[in-house]
Amino acid sequence: MSQHTPQKLLLKACRGEPVDRLPVWMMRQAGRYLPEYRKIREKYDFTTMYKQPELAAEVTLQPLKRFPLDAAIIFSDILVIPEAMGMALAFVEGKGPQFQTPLTNVDELHILSRDGIEEKLRFVFQTLTLVSQEVDASRTVIGFSGAPWTLAVYMVERGTSRDFRRIKQWRFQHPQQLHRLMDRLAVAITDYLVLQARAGAEVVQLFDSWVGILDEDGVREFVIPYVQRIIAQVKRETDVPIIYFPRGGMQWLPELARTGADIYGIDWTLSLASARRQLPAESGVQGNLDPTVLLTDGDTIQRTTRHMLDAVENHRRYIVNLGHGILPQTPVHHAQIFIETVKTYSVPVPETSHHTHNTGD
Repeated sequence: MSQHTPQKLLLKACRGEPVDRLPVWMMRQAGRYLPEYRKIREKYDFTTMYKQPELAAEVTLQPLKRFPLDAAIIFSDILVIPEAMGMALAFVEGKGPQFQTPLTNVDELHILSRDGIEEKLRFVFQTLTLVSQEVDASRTVIGFSGAPWTLAVYMVERGTSRDFRRIKQWRFQHPQQLHRLMDRLAVAITDYLVLQARAGAEVVQLFDSWVGILDEDGVREFVIPYVQRIIAQVKRETDVPIIYFPRGGMQWLPELARTGADIYGIDWTLSLASARRQLPAESGVQGNLDPTVLLTDGDTIQRTTRHMLDAVENHRRYIVNLGHGILPQTPVHHAQIFIETVKTYSVPVPETSHHTHNTGD
């Protein structure tokens, strides 16, 4: 059966085709809230888990064996690209990912190399191929990458940060050198996503987790041009739909819409109705339940999820998701309630005249 089978609801939604129900998946759906994930994690460190294709594929498929989700997103990490370019990466318990030697000054850019990057990241492509072979025909395989600005933040700050002063200093003091870094990352990310598509990814998502630390000028200068370039080139070389998730950047959504993504991930700070009004008619939306809702109770989860779905006037090109990754403390049963609430939601059938005249408002 073809990978791009019409039975794949999420793929149909990405392309703007009619669906008989709303597709749903969850960011970080393969993770610590699942007991089967924690069982594997007891035996292997995080790096081993995503660098061993068989293990990564097993973890990728765990949530699909438990829940009727419409997509499998590969188990990996956004920082594999900087690591493949020559930066030593370690996952520190309680602190998350950290680069052992961050980029502390602009003269260190020479250490970054794209040489052999395809071979260094082969484990990702092998994972995608394995998942594509194992996943059933109704489910879409999603690949992903970090966006250039977000990767640059981690590379300069060592990991996450409270004030992001190092990357902001670069932005104001050495903008041309920062552009050089962004350019190198954009080229590597483009190649990476194209290779993911060839390995079996049917949709790819760009995570831009730190857009929200910039001001409007910074978004225009260091985010939009590079994401725009990546998306345009991936579209030239593949036919995979592209989701762009600029977390924390909802106030600049009309500007970010110029990046040309098929679907925009919306965090919980903006209503989906507002997002629709700010995006072009041909764009779709993904999101955006606050993950904390899944820590409450069954009635609250059902009520809040339905309220979110009811607020989406036009369900075309809409993928249901959380507004960020599922929290590790989430009870498994609560994730099940969220998914079942979406799966049983009755999508209104639009009138033909309304549907053809839609402007995205």
